[in-house]
Amino acid sequence: MTTSFDFEKPIADLLQQIEKVQQIAEKTKVDMSGTLEELNQQLNTTREQIYSNLTGWQKVQISRHPERPYTLQYIEMMCQDFIELHGDRTVKDDKAIVGGFASIGGQTVMVIGHQKGTNTKLRQFRNFGMANPEGYRKALRLMKLAEKFNKPVITLIDTPGAFPGLEAEERGQGEAIARNLLEMSVLRVPVICVVIGEGASGGALGIGIGDKVLMLEHSWYSVISPENCSAILWRTWDFKERAAECLKLTADDMLKNRLIDGIIPEPLGGAHYNPAMMGGILKERILNELAELKNKDIDTVVTERINKFCAMGVVVE
Repeated sequence: MTTSFDFEKPIADLLQQIEKVQQIAEKTKVDMSGTLEELNQQLNTTREQIYSNLTGWQKVQISRHPERPYTLQYIEMMCQDFIELHGDRTVKDDKAIVGGFASIGGQTVMVIGHQKGTNTKLRQFRNFGMANPEGYRKALRLMKLAEKFNKPVITLIDTPGAFPGLEAEERGQGEAIARNLLEMSVLRVPVICVVIGEGASGGALGIGIGDKVLMLEHSWYSVISPENCSAILWRTWDFKERAAECLKLTADDMLKNRLIDGIIPEPLGGAHYNPAMMGGILKERILNELAELKNKDIDTVVTERINKFCAMGVVVE
């Protein structure tokens, strides 16, 4: 791992010590196994202490780790026979959202998710995971296709928000997201939504209406990012840590407020420490949720979905 945060400095120091001991052992042919075992025990203890007491801002940082798995990597780890489908049949193919039919656990599903890109060139190509209206219309087209063939829909959410550019607004960004909210609420197939990283604003909500809405342990879900919240309230990003706590954006906060249906644990240190393990955990949880939903009548599924989201807010006239 090449990227670490300030709060991970004790972990980085121990990793550096372990690497030095390994180099000495290799160079001198001296048995250093006892020292290495002691350092590895310290490393595990330190990791457990740090990651069991993370603040909201620290979880936001982890959710943005450049080595964290993105949608296409999860699809590769969980699915077989993925066939990517392109275009909204109106304007163009938005590269910030990917989707297509795939097989998971022997059953066909429609998988749709945000894709950020794994390096600078790909991040630009994917517009940093910020979808335009075409992306949400592509997602809706694929959902309706899944409904036509009676296949469950799985969405993987990881975006800093919908693209805020003028051209996106001119092409109906708000309408595209609102249309998805309406159509997903009555989609006549099971829908499972998982926040795998960042879940910011309507950009996340545009593919986030499901029978089961789940979050990875170190992901976040909020109407606004901590930096932008700080900029609005204090005219500076300096209070982003305070904003993160006030927004109650962590998975624990969201579950406590009954805005999501469950939390998926990550490997110690985050999904980027062991992507293969994270892929296996996520696949198992999705298959369990699908099995539960398939046992219900579809009318019951849709009614429960509508009631769940209607119960989240109160309107006073």
